[in-house]
Amino acid sequence: MAQVLPGRGSARKGARSPTTEVAAVTLPLMVGIDGSEASLEAVDWAAAESLRHGVPLHLVHAAVPEHAASGLVAVASARARRSAPAARLSDEVVHEEAAAALVAKGRNAFALVLGSRGLGDLAGLLLGSVSLAVAAHADCPVIVVRGGAEHRQGRFGSVVVGVEEGEGSDTALLFAFREAQVRRCRLVAVHAWSVPVGNPGPPGLSGYALQAGRRPPAQVLADKLAGPAERYRDVAVSSEVVEGSARRALLHEASRADVIVVGARRRHGHVGLQLGLVNHTVLHHAPCPVVVVPAL
Repeated sequence: MAQVLPGRGSARKGARSPTTEVAAVTLPLMVGIDGSEASLEAVDWAAAESLRHGVPLHLVHAAVPEHAASGLVAVASARARRSAPAARLSDEVVHEEAAAALVAKGRNAFALVLGSRGLGDLAGLLLGSVSLAVAAHADCPVIVVRGGAEHRQGRFGSVVVGVEEGEGSDTALLFAFREAQVRRCRLVAVHAWSVPVGNPGPPGLSGYALQAGRRPPAQVLADKLAGPAERYRDVAVSSEVVEGSARRALLHEASRADVIVVGARRRHGHVGLQLGLVNHTVLHHAPCPVVVVPAL
């Protein structure tokens, strides 16, 4: 299940061909730590996740000042070892601004895991500024660990994924299937839709009938699920087609989920992703860990 990174070195010494060889390197699951309780909860969650996927766990503390960095990392490492003694653990300190450093580290990561709040965040914030910035700019999946113990410890047996028409959620859907497989739990695929504004249709004709005249929403979801379901045949899937707000539908399903997965589109002509209203709502309000997966 681990992702692989092509090797970038020169050809092996003594090789007959000048062609660069490609070596498979297991990408680590990286956790941003800052000493806050939220980041330590993220360490606990990530330690278990690294074992599920069979990838190394790498703790990163990124901050410009060096004060107490080694002690902070030692505490987080000890916590990871208690949570998952079998995890392949490493750590490092990066003396750079946190969000930029974590985004850079994410270029060679299986995923980046962050707490929902940091030490420096204002009390009124629903989501920490670093977590939001990283989610908006990272090239790899970003996981923000939210919610109480029952959601963080996998007691619901459910992974939820938002599915939209087009290609924006395709990579997220694959991530969600894989997550459900390693957790051995069910996948709930949610597709929300609404009638276009200014197109009320004939009197008495329901919104679903209007939409079905073009392409039934249930068919949109079924078509999206067909390929991944064939690949992950052992994953039990339930489909939820909802007329109305995608934000409301996803938060409703997240209330009984261990993880919720959403896709993020890349902005044309700009660096980073387009975190729309759905992404922001889930990141700020979901009662369980949230995975934001960039579209390829």
